[in-house]
Amino acid sequence: MSDSFTITDEQRDYSAFGLSENPFPYSPVPDDDPIVYCGQQQVTDRISETVSSVLSTGKSKHLVVTGKYGNGKSHTLKYTRSLVRDRDDMLVGYVAQPGDGFLDVYHEFVYDIGFDQLQDLSYEFLAHVARSETDRNPTSGNAMQRLIDDGEVLLSDLVPTAVQQLSDVTKFADFARAMVHLIYEDTNLYAWQWLTAEGLRYEQRKEMEIHSAVDDDTSAVRAFTALKNMLRELGYTGIFMFVDEFERIAQLTPKNEQATLNSIRHLMDQNSNGLCILFGCAPEVWQDVMSEYHAFSERIGQEVALRPLTEEKVYQLVEDYLDIGRNGNLTGIEPFTEESLQIVLQRSQGNIRQVLSICSRVLDEAVQTDSGSIGEEMVLSTIEEM
Repeated sequence: MSDSFTITDEQRDYSAFGLSENPFPYSPVPDDDPIVYCGQQQVTDRISETVSSVLSTGKSKHLVVTGKYGNGKSHTLKYTRSLVRDRDDMLVGYVAQPGDGFLDVYHEFVYDIGFDQLQDLSYEFLAHVARSETDRNPTSGNAMQRLIDDGEVLLSDLVPTAVQQLSDVTKFADFARAMVHLIYEDTNLYAWQWLTAEGLRYEQRKEMEIHSAVDDDTSAVRAFTALKNMLRELGYTGIFMFVDEFERIAQLTPKNEQATLNSIRHLMDQNSNGLCILFGCAPEVWQDVMSEYHAFSERIGQEVALRPLTEEKVYQLVEDYLDIGRNGNLTGIEPFTEESLQIVLQRSQGNIRQVLSICSRVLDEAVQTDSGSIGEEMVLSTIEEM
């Protein structure tokens, strides 16, 4: 007789530990909007200074966050993104990894912004034009959309002027036409495809009077810059772009790696105002970039390193996660003991990803075995099985 699986949707009961759930992630990959962030002062200070400088002066500034695998680069970028994304004067986009070149970076950035937000920007620009070209005074993109839907403003009266003004602002007529076509029901998906560099057939471009394509690094830099210039015209401070796993560029051919870095350098050179790029990169790759590609690394000039967690930081991280699921009287690091977390620290070497993974497995093991608390032996036996 063969063994059989036992699959159930019955939830484990963590109430013995004063918890409603296991608050530690089973797969310690950071959420898009992390609730917990166990920051390191030198890192949070440098990021705060960079972000605040861009917001207060409007001048572009960039930063590289380095750290070994699992030390919190993605967590740091995503947490910072969640803070600045709430501002209504910035456009914020996240790129999970740089792909095969800047064209992929641009594609992922625009995709993260999303169709709805780009369409809102299109209506916002029409409102900007309507305030100077009509007797209407729409104060927002939503107000502009209502005027159009109600027939109080005719697109045929507004669009030609909007395309011309946006072309003048962006110096990219095809970008201007694509942005305006986001408001037309019959062409908005074509416009979205063009703006995300997904490619369009000639007939589809012709319908929008678009003559070119965003199909290489140069045109992607041009489209990105056009978007930023449009935002600045609308009164936005600018764009934040978060590029994670930047060490992937080391997997490209030397020619493609140099082309990617050159494209990002050109982007920085063309946008001395209104642009902030935060990179997450493995330290050894960033060292290579600094030594081999001076023209690129000099544009950034700032690096801050994430280090392994100290004993104090491990305790704080565990307590912060436990607080997410608390519904009882336990406090601090309970049900873990200081001795058990010493073992976690030793085995993880202060690596955040490993700390969370070990704690998640140990907590489930404690529930399964009806343990009263989590001591050294339970941590050691669980680690041996991992």
